[in-house]
Amino acid sequence: MQSSLPLNRRSFLAATGSAALSFSVLGAESPNAPKIKLGLIGCGGRGQWITNLFQQHGGYQIYACADYFQDRVDSCGEKFSIPPARRFPRLNGYQHLLACGVEAVAIVSPPYFHPMQAAAAVDAGLHVYLAKPIAVDVPGCKSVEESGQRATHKKLGFLVDFQTRADAFYREAVKRVHQGALGELAFGEATYHAGIPWGGHMKALQAEPHNPEVKLRAWGMSRVLSGDIITEQNIHTLDVMSWIMETPPLSATGTGGRKVRPLGDCYDHFACLYQYPNQVGMTFSSRQFDGHGSVPDGIRNRVFGAEGTLETQYGGLVIIRGQNFYRGGKSPGIYKDGAVANIATFHKNITHGNVSNETVAPSVQSNLTSILGRTAAYRQTRVTWQELLADTQRFEYDFEGLKA
Repeated sequence: MQSSLPLNRRSFLAATGSAALSFSVLGAESPNAPKIKLGLIGCGGRGQWITNLFQQHGGYQIYACADYFQDRVDSCGEKFSIPPARRFPRLNGYQHLLACGVEAVAIVSPPYFHPMQAAAAVDAGLHVYLAKPIAVDVPGCKSVEESGQRATHKKLGFLVDFQTRADAFYREAVKRVHQGALGELAFGEATYHAGIPWGGHMKALQAEPHNPEVKLRAWGMSRVLSGDIITEQNIHTLDVMSWIMETPPLSATGTGGRKVRPLGDCYDHFACLYQYPNQVGMTFSSRQFDGHGSVPDGIRNRVFGAEGTLETQYGGLVIIRGQNFYRGGKSPGIYKDGAVANIATFHKNITHGNVSNETVAPSVQSNLTSILGRTAAYRQTRVTWQELLADTQRFEYDFEGLKA
């Protein structure tokens, strides 16, 4: 992909859908090896797409599915040959799924539900594959952290699906930064500039703004269900920033608002400044509306140091310039390839008894970093990391009119 082209993560579905991957990546297990019985929680577009990758791996049996909407569980069930008895609709459908004989779950529901569903899965003795973001508020992040710890104690796998952390170029570049390739860090920037990914839902919401089921389908436009765009979408660039910096930020200031997109209650842009130790500042900006051809677009990070500069682009070039040059490269298929790698790692961890669950702690830190910026923007004031950790406020969604 040309580095100057606009980038929306969801556009990678079309861009990489026909990419050929080797058998060694998709399914390295013997065809006679027992398959892990997998249950899918969240049967929307992303849920069914990633379930197809689980199936292609070869080490999983797509055993059951759950989603609020009957049409989605039926669509998923028919696609993956799941019998009607193991298709569970409504809000409590996931509870029936956890008790139907599955051994692992892939949680790809709206982020609001992630902490409670992950905790219930661990309580049921199941391995957990959790989509990002892990939560929409601080208590939710702490809940997922606890679930990850309990999973380890119960010898269960728990993996959070961030594609960039599975990419070889990102991993090597960040490792070199941690080894001092940039020298003393000075400052950096993280950006996520993209269009609106919820076009069809916007039309439905505009036609029936008070219909509770329409609102649930359009969850990406609800700050309670999604965590707002800084947490639901922008977390990808903030996760890279957090990965590079290792330690959490000391504080953040910020602003934002909804000035372009008329529907929903999420912001359509954010602008924040994160302060890290040693007077290192990280600027962050995002938009979720038409940029009218402005470049560069997409998910990008830059970090400047005394001896070099790191540049990364999701799907584009990862490179270190300066005294300790690293050519890196491009991963145009990262959206799919990262998920494929994580699915393989999840299977290997389960079958080999690796329950270190090392993706949980950094995912919690990245999620909290997004909430720190969001909180600073909402309050229009400086918020410290310690103030954030003390926050006990939970996002609460009104389920009136929905089927339990």
